[in-house]
Amino acid sequence: MNENIIMISEGYDKIDGRNAYKSAIKKITIGMPIMEENKNMQIAVQIWKEKEDGTQQIVIELPIHQVMDLMIFLSRTMMYFQDAYRLPLLYDPNKPMVERIGLQGGTLPVSVCVENPNIDIDIKKFSQALSDLGELTGERIRILYRILEEMEGF
Repeated sequence: MNENIIMISEGYDKIDGRNAYKSAIKKITIGMPIMEENKNMQIAVQIWKEKEDGTQQIVIELPIHQVMDLMIFLSRTMMYFQDAYRLPLLYDPNKPMVERIGLQGGTLPVSVCVENPNIDIDIKKFSQALSDLGELTGERIRILYRILEEMEGF
């Protein structure tokens, strides 16, 4: 089913991070929304997974703005953890707000989730996981940075 698909990246299973060569995610696509819940959006990204019978189905579809919002949220989170080691708990319990990013007339708040009863333990695990994933994320960030620089006039 390639209806409404404009751009396609086959073989995603070969580069899917630590799941490379054993991932069930076979392709990612961009085009007009396929799922009914996103029909009011103009562009969406789809992630396709291989089912047991060998066919592929969409496991997630996100409108393009949500993909970008996730990248903004992830990027700001990663930047936060570059300096979080300076705080004894990796965060300030009295000031969990990292940043309020102005977006679409509102804000995208980025905060440490102090409602998590295990935040003191979980944040250390998360910080270590970010560090451990540096080899995978670093390359992707450099590529994304290069592409964003090329888009300067967009």
